[in-house]
Amino acid sequence: MVAAGVYGESPVKRSFRALLVTLLLCLVGTAQARTSSAGAGHHPDPELAPLRLLLQEPESKIDLAIAKLTIDRMIDPMVDYKATLKELHELANGIKVRFPNGSSNDAKLELLVTSLALPGAWNGDRPFSYDLNDPFGKNLRNKLLSTYLATRKGNCVSMPELLVILGQKLGLDITLAEAPEHLLAKYRNDRGVWVNIEATSFGTKSDAGYQHDLDISPKALANGIYLRPLSKRESIAAMMDTLMEFYKAQGQQERTIAVADLALQTDPKDVEAMLQKGSAYFHLIKQRYMAKYPSPALIPASQRQDYGNLSRQNDYWFAQAEALGWTQPTPAQDAQYLQTVQRAKSGQ
Repeated sequence: MVAAGVYGESPVKRSFRALLVTLLLCLVGTAQARTSSAGAGHHPDPELAPLRLLLQEPESKIDLAIAKLTIDRMIDPMVDYKATLKELHELANGIKVRFPNGSSNDAKLELLVTSLALPGAWNGDRPFSYDLNDPFGKNLRNKLLSTYLATRKGNCVSMPELLVILGQKLGLDITLAEAPEHLLAKYRNDRGVWVNIEATSFGTKSDAGYQHDLDISPKALANGIYLRPLSKRESIAAMMDTLMEFYKAQGQQERTIAVADLALQTDPKDVEAMLQKGSAYFHLIKQRYMAKYPSPALIPASQRQDYGNLSRQNDYWFAQAEALGWTQPTPAQDAQYLQTVQRAKSGQ
């Protein structure tokens, strides 16, 4: 596995109510799977207003640097928005001056990549590299753009995001794409062909390579949930996954669901948002019921409809992801990835 971000709960972690779910479904009636008791009838959350404004921008007006920093400031209000934008501008200008007159876009892309990967005046002799000490992206702060710019150590979120942000500033036809627990960059070359740029290694990789290494099913490819070039608006939705992780870690499951809804309104094929949403319903079950009642049978009758609604939502969103071709990562895949990381660290 190339890199891993933090994902939602596996369906197998929903075992708390598995044995008695049939009984409870009989008790709670036949509410529709899409009806959520969490947040139903609520007014839009004012804290999410910046996201709604971002997603309402015309495609041609969207600036992914502004979008990324807006999201990052929702996670950490101490992110220096203006200073980070200035640093991005200076970094882009330092790369641009390396472009010979009349450079092709392919040549510009190569110079962009080497300007990040190799030390030189263009990056203050501080190249960017993959953070081998946080291979699964457990530290959420490491996914913030300001952290990556400060430490020069990134992951499969911050590295492709910076590459795409700079590439777009430099006029290249480059965007984000998703793979299981992973982001990558897609660049349309001078022949009009989309090429995958693996930002964690500053190299290229074929669709077949991702399909093999990340166990992407033919069904997932056919449904377009992975390796598809994202629009700028869809790229914002992909960036919002880190915000969902943040809210989930803070115990703010209703906000996680609300952000997932915005992402899915933008990109109905956003499987990561489906998984985050399903996971958030699972955590609501944990907060409201698993922490209080040893068995679902002990849940008071007055609360069983809410419990049943949460359970159905949890099942529904994982089922939606599975129907599109998502498969649960295996422990063997994680172990194989860790072995790759250890070999890389030993070779440093």
